[in-house]
Amino acid sequence: MIQKVGSFPKSYRFSIGDRLVDGVLEILMRLVDAAYSRDKERPLMEVNAMLNRIRFLLRLAKDLKLLTVDSYGYAAENVEEIGRMVGGWRKSAVAAGAK
Repeated sequence: MIQKVGSFPKSYRFSIGDRLVDGVLEILMRLVDAAYSRDKERPLMEVNAMLNRIRFLLRLAKDLKLLTVDSYGYAAENVEEIGRMVGGWRKSAVAAGAK
């Protein structure tokens, strides 16, 4: 994602592009926080909300033709996979907390 944003036109690189990069990096940091936290549910819920924002930004980038359909598809697939993984981790954390 970071490399793709570098090819955005200047008019979008510092608005949509920066939000995408900041969002992706923030998701990474929250996942690290969750890995080392006793209460994993909260950071994982926040990651889920951030993934939704990334989904919308990706769609916007595709609609504005900042991303090709192939690039959008690749990014969207990865975001969906991360979402499934976070959802599974969250369910596991909730189940472990209930015991």
